[in-house]
Amino acid sequence: MGRYFDGSTPSCQLKSILRFGFRGGWASRYQRVIDFKRMFFGGVAMSIRWAEFRFYEELNDFLDPARRKRSFWWRFKGRPTVKDVVEALGVPHTEIDLVLANGVSVGFQYPLVHGDRIAVYPVFESLDISALIRLRPKPLRQIRFILDVHLGKLTRLMRLMGMDSCYRNDFSDDEIIAIAKADRRIILTRDRDILKHGSVTHGYWIRQTEPQGQILEVIRRFDLKDQVRLFSRCMACNTLLEAVAKERVIQLLQPRTAKYYTQFWQCPGCQRIYWKGSHFEHLLQRSHAILELAKGLRLDQSGALPSPPSGV
Repeated sequence: MGRYFDGSTPSCQLKSILRFGFRGGWASRYQRVIDFKRMFFGGVAMSIRWAEFRFYEELNDFLDPARRKRSFWWRFKGRPTVKDVVEALGVPHTEIDLVLANGVSVGFQYPLVHGDRIAVYPVFESLDISALIRLRPKPLRQIRFILDVHLGKLTRLMRLMGMDSCYRNDFSDDEIIAIAKADRRIILTRDRDILKHGSVTHGYWIRQTEPQGQILEVIRRFDLKDQVRLFSRCMACNTLLEAVAKERVIQLLQPRTAKYYTQFWQCPGCQRIYWKGSHFEHLLQRSHAILELAKGLRLDQSGALPSPPSGV
């Protein structure tokens, strides 16, 4: 239940007035009732307004358990905006794609009115809501990510899948936000607060805590099943790999590697060399397991996985 700015609740003020109102004689009691009516109908209570809120699907993850998957009343004073309230409730604005006020789509700056019924929806992947007021810029044509310092293991899996994933374990929040804005990247984070920054337009709070669950969450959330390109990026620096002739890199290879392998790939960024070494089958099996868990994931018409290089 909400509170007045002095920390008291309506029920507390009512109890106080009734308790002190019954002290003294009838005149004193009558005056207390008159004072209460003046206060309740003329000032304090009339300045308090109510709006009904309902959050849908994964937005409930951010709410207190008592408010999840149900309608609830929110008490407010003045004219706060929808954005003010949803972020006060703990929901980052980057997770929201549509708000309906009394059945009509509105923007984040919509000022609440007493009696409003507010429905808040997450980002839509399959429904066309172009005729309504979307609360974020249009989806990015090229999906690129930047991950916070808590998601190093997820970064490696994403690069294994060929997803453009910028990461450094000493990035500050300000650096992440600046890079996301400059390179048009989606912020993936375990820190909700960074998504509440006003300049963040595309971001997602990772719910899962284990790397395999996280990569499945990313694939499903951003519908990336058709964009997986196994072993196409450098695991160290995220650059796309290029096939390279053995003769060009033979001086950089160990003798046994040069003897038994003929196909090589090199990272133009950090010059790291890749080949289908002893780790290839393990990484391929791990990738198969992940992709099978992602419902209906197919990489080509035959359903076969490609076999480009493995990182060593």
